[in-house]
Amino acid sequence: MEKIVISLGGSILIPDDRDGDFLNDLATLLRTLTDNMEIYVVCGGGKVARYYINTAREFSATEEELDELGIGVTRLNARLLQLALKDIAYKEVPVTIEEAAAQGRPGRVAVMGGTTPGHTTDGVSAALAEKVGASRIVNATSVDGVYSADPRKFPDARKFDQLTFDQLGKMMAGGHGAGNSHVFDPMGAEIIKRCRIPLFIVSGRDLRDMEDAMRGGRIRGTVIGD
Repeated sequence: MEKIVISLGGSILIPDDRDGDFLNDLATLLRTLTDNMEIYVVCGGGKVARYYINTAREFSATEEELDELGIGVTRLNARLLQLALKDIAYKEVPVTIEEAAAQGRPGRVAVMGGTTPGHTTDGVSAALAEKVGASRIVNATSVDGVYSADPRKFPDARKFDQLTFDQLGKMMAGGHGAGNSHVFDPMGAEIIKRCRIPLFIVSGRDLRDMEDAMRGGRIRGTVIGD
């Protein structure tokens, strides 16, 4: 049975307005796939986390303290998704990779947030994928793939259908800071390169593309691999 890890952006879970309908649709999709695969979801913090981080930065909080705020939000987002998943999710949010791995089994979905300061949820997703021996990682984000530049700022940015692990690593170089947002972070890129775990990057609001990515099929987003 395949094991799939989803890195679910916080902005996908918690947009500007409340969106329970989307969470229900996402939960329904995950439920339909649990018979054929073990699913692990790592939730990001999104705009809510950035609000706390940016505000605390005004108080001269340290990077570690800022990360701790963001981690708290990711775990709150994870708990919200657990509630949407109902009986196929657990009531406890794992706080380590090991705890999340122990929750993995057919018919259930393991949902977690961040772990320790300095590690983004993308990095956590990659580490979890390595731990459980996942077939692929699906990165559900606010853009529909990898571009040569931010398509929201540069309309003529080129979209990539496929990239190698080395190409992703070069694009993601730049380091980690609390609240930073990249398509995938350098730590995660290094892990998937070392372990040769394919990465599928899709628009998190496009549930059809997310399902295709989870099944390892053709997607409208970007595939990173050999």
